[in-house]
Amino acid sequence: MTGHRLHTASASRVLQTQLVLPPDSNALGTLFGGRLVQWIDLAAGIACQRHSRLRVVTASIDDLHFIQPIRVGMIVELLAQVNATWRTSMEAGCRVETEDPRTGHRVHACTAYLTFVAQDDKGQSLAVPPLQLETDEDRRRFADAKQRRNERLQRAKVRRARLAMRPASSVTPAAETEPK
Repeated sequence: MTGHRLHTASASRVLQTQLVLPPDSNALGTLFGGRLVQWIDLAAGIACQRHSRLRVVTASIDDLHFIQPIRVGMIVELLAQVNATWRTSMEAGCRVETEDPRTGHRVHACTAYLTFVAQDDKGQSLAVPPLQLETDEDRRRFADAKQRRNERLQRAKVRRARLAMRPASSVTPAAETEPK
């Protein structure tokens, strides 16, 4: 299948539904944050793979905001889509909502932004198709993603500079620094 719709945000959209069961929860009866991150990573990865039709790997999770706890027995809906593309990478956003199955009451519980890189079978980066922006909402999401990318690249530059100033031999394992 080829054509214009294949490379739009709406064509990448993923809706994933989960039910929070006791093994997914902590001692407080709420969903483990790590389990939610796993679900988010899968939904966002599928959106990026759907857009690029290539193998993708998670490069980063920039923003992950837990807004409300998610309790055992709740229905969780994850809505993910590609917000922006660059040469070999894509940003996907994922909105997480919970639903009380007894009342139907829905709550926005979490938002996350992830970056994925397209790769060939040998792990080499591949170019991805540009995202075609159809709506004002698509354009807003793209502009926001561009700002997050600029911030992410700036943080990476600072991190590289700090690492370059510290030779690897100056890093001492914690066990060696404890008093005896």
